Amino acid sequence: MLGVYDFCGHYEWTFEWLRKRGGEALVRQFWDEAIHEDSQSHAKELILKNGIEGMKEYWGHTLQDEGAGYHTTATESTFRIDIHECPSKGFLIRNQLEQYHDYCDHCMGWIGPLLKRGKFVVDHQHNHRGQCWWEIRKESDLTAPSTPGQLAGDNDVRLKPGWKVPAKPMDTYERANDPQDKKSAG
Repeated sequence: MLGVYDFCGHYEWTFEWLRKRGGEALVRQFWDEAIHEDSQSHAKELILKNGIEGMKEYWGHTLQDEGAGYHTTATESTFRIDIHECPSKGFLIRNQLEQYHDYCDHCMGWIGPLLKRGKFVVDHQHNHRGQCWWEIRKESDLTAPSTPGQLAGDNDVRLKPGWKVPAKPMDTYERANDPQDKKSAG
């Protein structure tokens, strides 16, 4: 059996292996079928049945079990996650394991299609250094993403030193459900 950290390296390697054999379309198919439809079917059931309450239940225990440095915020209309220390990406960085060009995209690759089924959209940014934020709302809710600190207060990852590093990429998703919806910024 693979330990969690061995799994992260193997997972990331698998994304690149699939990309080399079938392009980005095959990687996205893997994220959707193997993660969204199969390994995370319990998340799908909770979120589709219970909406924001299901998100609180799923991510509340999952992020804790993974040992993430995180904070969640929920209102009646929005579920927000601030990841300060992603254990998976952190492991890859510390061990110089970088096969696939954007490991972080796999989250949108399985979460996006799941949320689309529930008629939710995602505003999200990740900085490729194990930090990200997510705001999830019903697709009918046209509220713009919160400004730094507005929804999560001092727990907003965008307020932390090192969130933005000059000349380092920042990937942004606006009202998205697909990894192809990404807007990169330097």
